[in-house]
Amino acid sequence: MEDEPVKSLKATARRGALISVSIAAGLALASCSAGQITQTSTQVAAVDGSEGNTEDGKIVVRDVTVHLDNDGNAGLKFAAVNQDPADQAHTLESVSVGGKEVALDGSAIVESNCSLLGDLKSELDKLQKPGAGVCISHIGTKVDGAEFTPSGNQPVKFTFDNGTIEISATVSEAIPQAGTNAEDVENDINSQNSGEHH
Repeated sequence: MEDEPVKSLKATARRGALISVSIAAGLALASCSAGQITQTSTQVAAVDGSEGNTEDGKIVVRDVTVHLDNDGNAGLKFAAVNQDPADQAHTLESVSVGGKEVALDGSAIVESNCSLLGDLKSELDKLQKPGAGVCISHIGTKVDGAEFTPSGNQPVKFTFDNGTIEISATVSEAIPQAGTNAEDVENDINSQNSGEHH
């Protein structure tokens, strides 16, 4: 008869200790993010906006986002690029967000091989002027955003002279100014919005 190999108690104890340490480490790491307030609870995700193009491919829109500011205003942030191979200018005729018409402030013409940047006027004023040889124009946008929920989505429809683009865009939350408390800004926005509805 052959003898069965016998495992030493040391090997069994080591295995048990290794399993116990692994479980404890897993629980410790999981508990780091299980608190009610986490490190990322007030950070905004770096999400690019939506994009789409007209049926004929001559106009493309990129980085489309419904943009809320700290004053309770809403605008549509986008970059429209004219990539028409016939070198023709095109016109942005209208835009709607969630069925609401977007007010456009400025020239809505997108020249050949140029870009049209749209956003709240206050945000466009923060941009540097493009350098020589760069063909970028700006257009202010404003829409009634009282019903827009940050991090939600809204249907957006662009109507150009050569076609339409329909996409879903994320609603971006206002980013508080440095030195302010996010809750204070939210309370200010809510009080402004409730005052407008009375």
